[in-house]
Amino acid sequence: MLFSSFEFLFLFLPLCVCGYYILPRMLRNAWLLAASLVFYAWGEPTFVLVMMASIALNYVVALFVDSKGAAPGFRSKFALAIGVALNLGLIFVYKYANFATGVVRDVFPSLRGIVPQTSILLPIGISFFTFQAMSYLVDVYRGIPAQRNPLNIALYIALFPQLIAGPIVRYNTVAEQIVSRRETTEGFVRGAGRFLIGFNKKVLLANFFAITADKMFESTSLSVCGAWLGAVCYTFQIFFDFSGYSDMAIGLGRMFGFEFLENFNYPYISRSITEFWRRWHMSLGSWFRDYLYFPLGGSRVASKARLVFNLAVVWFATGVWHGANWTFMLWGTLYGVLIIVEKLAGIPKMIESNRRLAIPSWFVTMFFVVVGWVLFRAPDLSAATRYLLAMFGSTDAGFCDYDAIFHFMELRVLLPIGVLASVPWARHMPKCCLLPWWILQVLLFLGAVSCLVMNVHNPFIYFNF
Repeated sequence: MLFSSFEFLFLFLPLCVCGYYILPRMLRNAWLLAASLVFYAWGEPTFVLVMMASIALNYVVALFVDSKGAAPGFRSKFALAIGVALNLGLIFVYKYANFATGVVRDVFPSLRGIVPQTSILLPIGISFFTFQAMSYLVDVYRGIPAQRNPLNIALYIALFPQLIAGPIVRYNTVAEQIVSRRETTEGFVRGAGRFLIGFNKKVLLANFFAITADKMFESTSLSVCGAWLGAVCYTFQIFFDFSGYSDMAIGLGRMFGFEFLENFNYPYISRSITEFWRRWHMSLGSWFRDYLYFPLGGSRVASKARLVFNLAVVWFATGVWHGANWTFMLWGTLYGVLIIVEKLAGIPKMIESNRRLAIPSWFVTMFFVVVGWVLFRAPDLSAATRYLLAMFGSTDAGFCDYDAIFHFMELRVLLPIGVLASVPWARHMPKCCLLPWWILQVLLFLGAVSCLVMNVHNPFIYFNF
């Protein structure tokens, strides 16, 4: 079920909210859990069994990992290793088995009669809820008491606002909220307002940028300007799509008394790739930092070679996390190389100490971000190569053609709005609007709903991960 669907907006959410606030407090967690399971099972009921199996597995393993206040011993370490291996195995089977069997069959044709090509369907959001489960196991190993109530750990993993596309919530940030949160009228109103902002981002910005981006990426004849326009549109699309979902998730959480951490902080104002990844998908970046980069030694290592190794592992893993495709691996590798260069050369500190570098460094950063999004969006390496070559002049369509001019003219109003909505000026927009903020958001919401009626709609990008 999509947040930007009629079923969610006018059926599921009203029933969920009404039931939640009608029931006594002692039953509210059970109601939210039941609603979350219905939410996940809406599109493909069998996948909810996979998630429930993951919940049961991690609940039991955490009890073995829990050292009850003592220093972790062999049992805790062994249980943690088993738990992490099983979680990674779950992701591999559902997310990477098709890719792995395809590679084996391509590289070793003689094995095609032995190794079948799998076609396993991908449960939506499996990487998100599995990473939450693994962080729970590691946190228990590090000293947080394991949750004894299976319904509470199930609610933590399955809670519908952040279940499908994050943000990745740490157990230690919501453990107290699960058992003793307090809902307030102010929190509900703020949450509803945050949901409206995210909904409007998704439907009125991301979906319309997607129309041009899809046309350009699917075109067989691209001019240089057309290729760049498509890449820029996808750059806006993925930001408003994913940050819009995060806004909706955070807003929904507040409506039920939960406080989720922020997931975006205006990443397109970054002046270095390092800064970009401190601002983009912050819950994933901090997850890899705390559960992979720091355990490898982080930046406090004896040699630069070890630092390079640690960063390379983290960024290759980041690329792989996003999907079973060579394009994602190359995308992660690209960012790994750029961040390694920045680390070794001290570029972020250099930029911070010299204001004259601010604008040039921003242009360089956004150049690589846009190029990276082409790799991310392209269906395979050959398509990515063709698109990138067109961006840099290797195309039969010339520098600019009618299609590029036509689509640019269609976007002449939307592009400036996209720029304004992706920079911190957006924080001050409610103060300078002629209409009261709530009225403006409601009017935009009504416009967004009318767009859904006209079927100007596409799924959230990060549902695939």
